[in-house]
Amino acid sequence: MSKYEISQGKFAKYGKILLRYIAVSLFAIPFIIPFFWMVTTALKQSPQVFAIPVVWWPKPVEFSNFAKAWNSAPFNIYFKNSLIVTCTSVIGTVFASAFAAYGFARVRFPGRDLLFVFMLATMMIPADVTRIPLYLIFRRLGWINTLKPLIVPSLFGGAFYIFLLRQFFLTIPSSLEEAAYIDGCSSFLIFWKIFLPLSKPGLLTVAVFSFLAHWNEFIGPLIYLNSESKYTLSLGLRYFLAQEQALVSVYYNLLMAASTVALLPCLILFIFTQRFFIKGIVLTGLKE
Repeated sequence: MSKYEISQGKFAKYGKILLRYIAVSLFAIPFIIPFFWMVTTALKQSPQVFAIPVVWWPKPVEFSNFAKAWNSAPFNIYFKNSLIVTCTSVIGTVFASAFAAYGFARVRFPGRDLLFVFMLATMMIPADVTRIPLYLIFRRLGWINTLKPLIVPSLFGGAFYIFLLRQFFLTIPSSLEEAAYIDGCSSFLIFWKIFLPLSKPGLLTVAVFSFLAHWNEFIGPLIYLNSESKYTLSLGLRYFLAQEQALVSVYYNLLMAASTVALLPCLILFIFTQRFFIKGIVLTGLKE
């Protein structure tokens, strides 16, 4: 093969890659515009927010909006409550789901498959159907206006996360498990020393899903929390907007600044875990 043919092949290869990146970039534009609008609005002065013609880039750039938004409401309390609820729930969800998934994937017991089907069936029940019974249970326990209703259910895992990890555990060769049994390991040690270390992409995928779900949850805090000192960040943003509406004028630039700060943990988490996240999604469902 001549050098000309080799160079032509490389050109065609890199040309296809370039076209793919251009196509993906064009497809991403509709998703980037709302994020761009939120960030730029957070840096605008109030008259520029709904100005006509549209002000795409703020002049001057008001970085002080972030400080004003943070100090206009007790966002430090909201942030702390969200951090407590989210971190505790993520840890509980990951470990509880991993335990249950290991049982469904590797432990043989009567009725295992039927029980797994019942567990999957719970995913078809709309969350709105269970809100009133759950509220009555939590009220009977005296947990209303506490963070417990937002944390405790997560300590028992979730059907979707159990399914995800079970499928991931099925990709681990059974020969590793058999060798560990021969060496005298118990089922718990096999789970702890073999399955968990080999399942980091799957565990991180569950952690990311769980983090996003709990960090952005709005309905749960709205139902169970009454006092402002217990509000999470998502509820605090809505309370902040309601307070501004009570004063007739709404400072959308401050609201967008507070929303940008609330979005940062999710953005940072995904940036640092996207490689494992994508790997976990790709490998889920593949069997050895």
